[in-house]
Amino acid sequence: MDLFGITALAEEAAAGAGQQQGAAGGILGTIIGFAPLLIIIVVFYFMLIRPQRKRDKETKAMLNAMKVGDKVVTIGGICGKIVKIKDNYVFLETGNIGTQDEKSVLKMERDAVKTVEKKQSN
Repeated sequence: MDLFGITALAEEAAAGAGQQQGAAGGILGTIIGFAPLLIIIVVFYFMLIRPQRKRDKETKAMLNAMKVGDKVVTIGGICGKIVKIKDNYVFLETGNIGTQDEKSVLKMERDAVKTVEKKQSN
């Protein structure tokens, strides 16, 4: 009977030690389980979100720096020269450079401008 009593005490002691290790291992296991997810989020931030914010900031600076006389290309492919800027609108002069009668003025939103070529100061 002492043999069974000793065996039962040994099993209880081993079970108690296992529970303590299991609790510590459970928290560590949870952290290790979330590590790949956290790594993916960090990679997405540095490879997708951050560069896009940088491009947006550069585009906004370019659109705010536009002035009369700059040559622009719109997202629709229209090339022209800015003749007037009013609020969120840009008035572009398009057509042949040589003749005045073939020119036209288009009213476009600022956000429709894709690239800006600064006017040459001669």
